[in-house]
Amino acid sequence: MSVMATDTDSQDLRGGMPLKRSLRHALRRQKLRALLLIAPLLVFILVGFLMPIGSMLFRSVENQIVQESLPNTVVALRDWNPRGTELPPEEAFVALVADLQEGFANRTALNFARRMNFEITGFTTMIRRGQRDIPSWDLETDGPFRERMIDMHRGWGDLATWRGLEAYSSPYTIGYYLAAVDMTMVSGEIAAMPREMSLHQMLFWRTAWMSGLICFMTLLLGYPIAYLLANIKERHANVLLILVLLPFWTSLLVRTSAWKVLLQEQGVVNQILVYIGLVASDNRLQMINNKLGVIIAMTHILLPFMILPLYSVMKTIPSTYVRAAKSLGANDWTAFWRVYFPQSVPGIGAGAILVFIMAVGYYITPELVGGPSGMFISNRIAHQWTVSGNWGLVGALGTILLVAVLVLYWVYDKIVGIDNVKLG
Repeated sequence: MSVMATDTDSQDLRGGMPLKRSLRHALRRQKLRALLLIAPLLVFILVGFLMPIGSMLFRSVENQIVQESLPNTVVALRDWNPRGTELPPEEAFVALVADLQEGFANRTALNFARRMNFEITGFTTMIRRGQRDIPSWDLETDGPFRERMIDMHRGWGDLATWRGLEAYSSPYTIGYYLAAVDMTMVSGEIAAMPREMSLHQMLFWRTAWMSGLICFMTLLLGYPIAYLLANIKERHANVLLILVLLPFWTSLLVRTSAWKVLLQEQGVVNQILVYIGLVASDNRLQMINNKLGVIIAMTHILLPFMILPLYSVMKTIPSTYVRAAKSLGANDWTAFWRVYFPQSVPGIGAGAILVFIMAVGYYITPELVGGPSGMFISNRIAHQWTVSGNWGLVGALGTILLVAVLVLYWVYDKIVGIDNVKLG
């Protein structure tokens, strides 16, 4: 009978399938259903997030256009010493003429010229100068070409031009990352760019300290508001919370444009200051198209992102803790600082990292109210993308910004702990 009971227990009553196998099939069906449910999200993350990041990383190191446009010249330059004082031999000029003839015929020469123009100023002009004459030259009878190329444009007689071609002749390069931190290897060695051409380090530094200041200002203004929301009656808190969320119902572009109107010399703020006598009419405050305008506008725009995490944490702090501290002899300040404030730190951390990361990547507000002195690194990225078309530099700048944010996230996790983050 025991054997029969065991056999019965090991069989599925519905079809005689062993119980373990039946459970495996059921679990497999559950996992398949779960996978199908999250499949749209996975596809969205892959297409909308991972693939663009992968493309950005690839563009930041890809440099195949030089080798594809000047294959013969790249080979001819392998035996040339770029650190010497002599121009490449005649063979390199012959190879260059052959490659340019092919490039003009295929209409790819100007694409290559635009790429090298990012590294060598005026390179596009050098290529355009030969667009009319070089295609008609005969490689067998019209040489030597060194003198003819130099006569056509003196840039071909400059060592810096050939050193740049040699330095950027490999299919992959770190040149974009060097340019992103105001460095170059045009001379064949890594060196700092001239001061008048250095911009990105300053923009990274400006973006970091202004984002930190905006984060601090939102904390300074948002903490009392969140404390008030968490400690007043529910019906009053709901009204105040609606006022906090009200800016979300208005377009970001409209809010930024409103600050542009308020802060200009003839704007509402200056008019009030003149009316009450704090500012002379001929000495109005400059609060637009500078850093001050960006800080004011972005503090207002990002303030709700600090208040909401703070409020969600403060709402869970029992008021009895503070009352107990006071009953034991603590004054109001000691009870707040020693009991209440430490419990609100997770909200401060969540709001701070959220506001700072958003501020670092902000574009619209610095573009509209910042002017040249209030420009962020995001505005420079947009300029390189839409105006210069330097996608490699865009990829390098974006990658550096992404790595900086990930490092910040890692530091925050080590200090505060990401498990303690509460966003609402």
